[in-house]
Order: sequence, then C-alpha cells, then structure tokens
Amino acid sequence: MRPHSVICRLGDRDRARIPGAPGVQQTEISFIAADRRLDFGLGHALDQLAAVGLRPSEIAVDLGVLAATLTAADTRINRRSESQDGWTREITLEVPVSDPALWTSVEDLLVRMLNFLTGDRWGLRFRARPAGLKRLAPAPTRLAMYRPSDVCLFSGGLDSFIGAIDLLADGRAPLFVSHYWDGVTSAHQTYCGDRLEKHYPKVGFMHLRARVGFPTDAVAGSGVENSLRGRSFLFFALAALAADAIKDDVTIHVPENGLISLNVPLDPLRLGSLSTRTTHPFYMARWNELLGRLGIRATLNNRYRHQTKGEMVAGCADRVFLERTAKGTMSCSSPAKARWSGSPPQHCGHCVPCLIRRAALVAGLGTDDTTYTLQDLRAAPLDAAKAEGEHVRSFQLAIARHKARPGSARFRIHLPGPLNDALAELGAYEQVYVNGLDEVGALLAGVVARPL
Repeated sequence: MRPHSVICRLGDRDRARIPGAPGVQQTEISFIAADRRLDFGLGHALDQLAAVGLRPSEIAVDLGVLAATLTAADTRINRRSESQDGWTREITLEVPVSDPALWTSVEDLLVRMLNFLTGDRWGLRFRARPAGLKRLAPAPTRLAMYRPSDVCLFSGGLDSFIGAIDLLADGRAPLFVSHYWDGVTSAHQTYCGDRLEKHYPKVGFMHLRARVGFPTDAVAGSGVENSLRGRSFLFFALAALAADAIKDDVTIHVPENGLISLNVPLDPLRLGSLSTRTTHPFYMARWNELLGRLGIRATLNNRYRHQTKGEMVAGCADRVFLERTAKGTMSCSSPAKARWSGSPPQHCGHCVPCLIRRAALVAGLGTDDTTYTLQDLRAAPLDAAKAEGEHVRSFQLAIARHKARPGSARFRIHLPGPLNDALAELGAYEQVYVNGLDEVGALLAGVVARPL
C-alpha cells in the first residue's frame, strides 16, 4: 500500500516546489501543451466553446483542471495494489488555480464530496498558477451566435437519450456535454447525436465532446483502475464549464432514473465502496453547494429522480422515435468484455445496468430489440457464482427480501447515503425504489440462478 500525491503542472513555467512526505509517491503530470493550451482533452473542449463565441471564467477552468487531475488519479492508481484493504486509496491532489484563497475555502466541501463519491481518502492542496498563465480559456473566435437554453449530460446511454429527446421535443435548444475515453463510448455518443440531429433538424443544439484520459503508465508502478468511481465529477465539471460560459442562470440536466440514482445495495456485500454514488441526491446537493460558493451560476437537476427507467421510457416525449433508436444506446457497465466470447462490444445482458435496461424497455415499450451477449435469461439455469448469474441472483434476493419485509424499503433507501437534503421527497424515493424492484422482478420471473 502506498499513499499517492498527484501534482498538476502547468508547463515549464510551473516550477513551484512541492515538498514530499515520507512514503508518499509523487507523480507529476503537465497539463499544458504547445502555445499555452490545456492538454488531455480540456483544450479541445475549450476550443469548441470558443468556436461558438463562448468563454468560461477561469474559476470554471480551474474546476475542469481539478476534475481532470482527479480522473488521472482515479483511473491510474490501482485499488488492489495501492491500498491496504484492496479498495480505499490515500490520494492528495496538488492543483494550481487562478484564486487559491477561494479554492482553499471550499477544500473541506470538496474532500467530503470526493470521499463520499469514490470511497477513498482524499487530500487537496491549491497553489497559484505560474506567472503568465492568468487566462487559460481561449478568446472566442467569433461573436456569440449560439445561446443554449440548458446544459444536459449526454453519455450515450438510454437515460441521457430520453433526457435529450424530452428537451428537444419541448422546443429547448440545449448544449449537450459528453466525455469519453474509449472508442465504444464514443461510437454510441456519435450514434445518439446523429439520430437526434436528423430527427430534430429545426431545433438548434450543440454537442460538446471531450476526450479526457491519460496514458496507462501515468503513475509509475501502478496498474490501471477500472472501477471509475470518480467519473461523474469530471462529467459534472465539464457541464459546469459549459454552463458558466453561457453567462446566465443555467440548469444542468442530469438524466438518470431514480433506482440507479439511489442505488440501494442489492445485498450486504454491495454496501459502501461497492455501490456507486455518481448521481446520488446527497452528492448532487453538495455539487450545487459547490457551484454556488464558486460563483458559477448553474444548478444540477435530475428531473427523473422519482421515476424508474421503465417509467422514463413510457413517458418519453417521442416513444415512436425512441423505439426505433433505443437499441443504439449503451447501458452496459462493461461492453468490451464481449470480446472474450468473440463478439463485438455490446451489452452483456446480465450486469445490473443491463438488467434494469431490459426490464425498462419491456415495461415501457413492450419490446426490446437490443443485442445481448446473454440474449435469453431463461434458456438455462444461471450460475450465481459466475458473472452471468451474480447480479440476477442479487436482484432476486433483494426482491425476496422486500416481499418478506415491505416496510423495510423506507429504511433501505438511506443505506447508500444521507437524504437530509430531500426530506420532503422521502416518500417518492421509497416508491421509486419499490417500483424499480417490481420492474426488474417482472423481467426475472421464471429465471433460475443457482445456487439458490
């Protein structure tokens, strides 16, 4: 186990001495490429905004740099080899910013957010940018000809696709924000964007796409990390960067069904670090607190937080269009694993997101023409000791537990994290959890996973 310090450098001018600590491995990553342009996808994102006359504040750029530094640490410091318990890492981020006093004032809030999000122990240190780098956001190359009405996360998944359809059908002109690293994610985002552009030719929207990622050897002596618990921090930061450039009060839409957003653990083994919290209400509330304290005029909102995925599908503003195109969205947690069976990247059909997707499309559309590696859940008994049956069995246990003690739902919704920011919504969160279990339960009727 090794504590780590990841130091963000802003090119050759950034020579600030960062004292080390005994036993802590320091890793330096330079974020400035040629011509004072930010690297690792951030510069490209800023260029896309400048091309339509938009320029974010330097505080918003700082947020993007912090998020990218976090992404480097989260994806390149392996949990198994670098932590004592196989999960909890100790990581400090050293980041140069435009206003160190402001960023230091929100340090405790950020640490609280990151610890909750990833299950690690984070430290943050902020210092002034080096001289000559007062502005990192490029000046617009034209007058602002585009004024988005909203910002919306656009992942290439089914929920974000429904969120986009609902906004466009309502006559909104959103700015869609995507980030990706692998080709599979990029392909599905491109598919979704192209279909929306063709279906809504008279509604103007912009699609900002940022490829943010780091070399596999960015941290010496450590393998890559695939749990990706910090990915939503980068996603939200890029959306805030875009929203801030609009120079107005902006809603950042986070389309996510309530069952996944709450992510109540299906069994005791999935509690805590094994339960992702990327859009949990507590985490979203802390983000809105952070944006307010940074002076960024944006608010994150998940309008679907009280709906199951099936209810999102059924309530989509253009169900006919959705039925034609849903198969091109990507919900699977690990689509590339299909390659092990000789298939192209595709939905596995048996992970938690795939099971919720399958249940939602059947419940909401009455049909599901997605191609799954495990196409028929009832073809043969599934082995619960293997990937094909592990999450099926977890769902079955959770459903059986709820049927035995229906009243426990009001307590179980609090297991992933506090809901103190939404006391008036507790009944709605309890209901979406129950409805979500029922939705998946209908899908799994007659499915056998052994051992029982």
